[in-house]
Amino acid sequence: MDTVTSNDSLKQQNRRFANTGGISQRNRGQGFLPAFRDEQSGAVYLSRTRDGNVAPVHMIEGLPDHLVMSRDRCGRAIRLVASVIAGFVRGDRFYTRQEAADAVSQAA
Repeated sequence: MDTVTSNDSLKQQNRRFANTGGISQRNRGQGFLPAFRDEQSGAVYLSRTRDGNVAPVHMIEGLPDHLVMSRDRCGRAIRLVASVIAGFVRGDRFYTRQEAADAVSQAA
């Protein structure tokens, strides 16, 4: 992995994919849900709020403890292990941000 997923890296990714289907606001209408994949295990996790509901955007706070590398002083997740990437789930398939952007572009 070339970057560790953190709140800052998620903001950078959103800027990189702005105006494409690689962000939640541009792909939600086509059934994409923000998610994370552990590249080491292949496990996929929907992005969730602190109370367990599916989140409308990528949020690292709701991920399982074993994926969290560090937390802030209040105990909130701020950095994930290096094997975790942000992407999207549609149906039973995980899409990277680029794959989601391409799928939305092709559908337009």
